[in-house]
Amino acid sequence: MEMREPRTALPSDLESIPECPAVFLLWAGQGVPYLARTKLLRRRLKRLLSNRERLSSVLNLSSVVERIEYWRTGSQLESALIHLELAKQHFPDDVERITRLKPPMFLRLTVDNPFPRTMLTTRLGRGLYYGPFASRAAAERYQNEMLDLFQLRRCEENLAPAPDHPGCIYGEMNKCLRPCQQVVSLEEYSHEAGRVEQFLRTEGASLEESAETARDQASAAMQFEEAERLHQRLTRIAEVRASAGDLARSLDRLAGVAVVPSAYAETVDLFFLAGGRWLDPRSLTLSETASISGTTSMDQRLRELCSGISPGLTPDLEHLAVLLRWHGSSWRDGEWIGFDSLEKIPYRKIVNAVGRVAGARTVH
Repeated sequence: MEMREPRTALPSDLESIPECPAVFLLWAGQGVPYLARTKLLRRRLKRLLSNRERLSSVLNLSSVVERIEYWRTGSQLESALIHLELAKQHFPDDVERITRLKPPMFLRLTVDNPFPRTMLTTRLGRGLYYGPFASRAAAERYQNEMLDLFQLRRCEENLAPAPDHPGCIYGEMNKCLRPCQQVVSLEEYSHEAGRVEQFLRTEGASLEESAETARDQASAAMQFEEAERLHQRLTRIAEVRASAGDLARSLDRLAGVAVVPSAYAETVDLFFLAGGRWLDPRSLTLSETASISGTTSMDQRLRELCSGISPGLTPDLEHLAVLLRWHGSSWRDGEWIGFDSLEKIPYRKIVNAVGRVAGARTVH
């Protein structure tokens, strides 16, 4: 994500600096800058650069700062992303400590393994990745509940199947096809792994559809006990789907847009996420004068604004960590609208979100 050019000022120009949310750098004559973000820029700078005597515990940079650079921001999301990009640029070896971002947790299906299994990870590589999850505990809960719907192995060993393999408790409970003991063939196990993959790629819809069809057929055949069992299974599938949270999906289908307030009047910012990273923000001016003819609909203006958007080349775990923190926070400003890809942008939902975000800003 590219940042716009910062505004610059001298320490003697504090009174001319706006009192607004911002991310800023304080530059000394040499060495690395001081990086921070704030809701009240002028007041924060005065505290840092005032010549008044202060307690020894309060940082005072008045004697060393020569230049101020700052970026006005309109939302917590924009502040977090600019702060992250500046941390990467100026403190590449200390990004995690400065931003306090924790790597997001994913569920990985090792589709390249002869006997696929699932595992939890914060690193990306080969396989299918499903997430992100709000915490490791949430990911573990989802993994266990999801696997209860199938008979995929849960062991971590590299299998060397043999009839005399000791197996495990899950095989005894009929929760695993027991490929370790050669109870099923490689093809049969691969078919079960494929069902799990489809479940993750469709966010549970593949299993729900087959269960619904089977339930309806059993009901039509007056097999009411079987229909009731399948109905209970459908309920369980719905519970598992809900336990994944609002963000989790296969990483190649993780896309969406954050509609947030802008730093400028009568403007809303759109931050698109695709390919596992945030794209350059796009600003939508709400005043009627933004349209050349004055009659262009909001939907049409939005489509023109979004034309030419393309996903990032590779996922950025820190970008996904920002999404996770902002989306799950109590201080979230704006709305998140998820979708499968940039080819399926729900323009009508975005138009409605723009109205709500703009309205909330007017009220405040």
